[in-house]
Amino acid sequence: MGKGLFISIEGPDGSGKSTQIENIKRFFAEKNMEIVFTREPGGTAIGEKIRELILDRTYTEMDSMTETLLYAAARAQHVAQVIRPAIEAGKIVICDRFVDSSIAYQGYGRKLGSSVEEINKFAVDGCMPDVTFLMKLDPRVGRGRIDEKVQDRLEMEKDAFHLAVFEGYLELEKQYPDRILGIDASRTIDQIKLDIYEKLEALLKDGADEA
Repeated sequence: MGKGLFISIEGPDGSGKSTQIENIKRFFAEKNMEIVFTREPGGTAIGEKIRELILDRTYTEMDSMTETLLYAAARAQHVAQVIRPAIEAGKIVICDRFVDSSIAYQGYGRKLGSSVEEINKFAVDGCMPDVTFLMKLDPRVGRGRIDEKVQDRLEMEKDAFHLAVFEGYLELEKQYPDRILGIDASRTIDQIKLDIYEKLEALLKDGADEA
């Protein structure tokens, strides 16, 4: 089989990623294309253990660099064990968050700058999404959709942190316009779905033309 397709979905917490991920999965399922859905941090047994550590709201003392390195460690395992093998097998990989999250949350939110991207070069080992859908929504609106009682350690951060993260995402969209496709997530679920479907159809057409 030929090379598969790697799609990541990014955006602030509460931006509607989960709903649109289900729509993306349905899009490919209706075309009888084999899907591998995964998430970050997580996606592997090791990654899920690391996820528990990172998001545990009781670990308020966690250092920002510790957080960054844990994300990168989970990602390295994820790429090696799940993502790269699936792509090489010709499958469609749909990933809820990937390296852009680390650059936005730790690089911009934690103010660690370019060190985050440098660390993650080793973690991704050249394996980057073909396309990234960025759900663009004011993070203050998104956070309002999440019950405070179930917020994880990062979701609990103050508005200033989440606004810095969102600015990071917008900067990444400017830096990588060919890969990162901004989606206005303030619209209805169906409007967003149709926008994404249109972009997916174009992506498949381009792939077919190149074949």
